[in-house]
Amino acid sequence: MSDEKKVLEYDEDDSLKFIQDNLPEEMKGEFSEDEINYIVDLIYEFYEEKGFLDENDDTEIEIDEDELLEYIFDNARKDAIRDYTDEQIEAIVAGELAYCDTLNLFD
Repeated sequence: MSDEKKVLEYDEDDSLKFIQDNLPEEMKGEFSEDEINYIVDLIYEFYEEKGFLDENDDTEIEIDEDELLEYIFDNARKDAIRDYTDEQIEAIVAGELAYCDTLNLFD
């Protein structure tokens, strides 16, 4: 068996379930699938703008979580899909980042 870390495939449904399962107790059941997916979409818009999704680029990716959160705060307020609090956005983002950690996507 190889010592290399196995990179699993990203699955939107698994991501959504993982985020829902890992939200703080007081936030469980508070968001629709679309509301969570909207925040996740903003995360990947940020990654795309930063060039993190370029499969041909082998440089190590370092995500500035403060910059990521600020991007999402700004866009979520501008788009006004829902009146998210900063804490709600932070919880959803933390869930998505934790899900990606389980897949070794950015290792």
